Amino acid sequence: MQYINQYDSPLGTITLAGDGEKLTGLWFNGQKYFGSTLLGEPSKQDLPVFRKTREWLDLYFQGIPPAFTPEICLLGSPFRQKVWEVLRQIPYGETMTYGQIAALLFPESEHKSMYARAVGGAVAHNPISIIIPCHRVTGTGGRLTGYAGGVERKSCLLHLEQLGLQKCAAHGNP
Repeated sequence: MQYINQYDSPLGTITLAGDGEKLTGLWFNGQKYFGSTLLGEPSKQDLPVFRKTREWLDLYFQGIPPAFTPEICLLGSPFRQKVWEVLRQIPYGETMTYGQIAALLFPESEHKSMYARAVGGAVAHNPISIIIPCHRVTGTGGRLTGYAGGVERKSCLLHLEQLGLQKCAAHGNP
């Protein structure tokens, strides 16, 4: 059985998905690949994992790096799993480029740009936004490129981690 619930964030409504015990999805409503891990009609429930996720999000949106992570279950190919594990290692307030992730995963390869594009696809299909911090991945030179939730939100999330949410709002972001 699959379950959903919602969280009202400063950047818009977020839908949470779970299997009853673990978080399987977290998307801004309307984002690209929204609901990618949902099959059939999920039931709306308030589960312990959703309460823990809301607690995590409350801290995060207050500019406090959460010291815990809700139980998660990532569904994806072995390659995507590897990329998502690298995302989990990017520290709060810091960024990595697609190319850096590709070089980390394929240090011996001569085809870094090809792998960087593959990394980009895996990052885009991350089913648990924010907690698996795909917003911390940038293009070459720190360019803000592709984010399933929108580049404006990506910018805001990075500003939140570096300067606080008030700075994000002052820049005219959502």
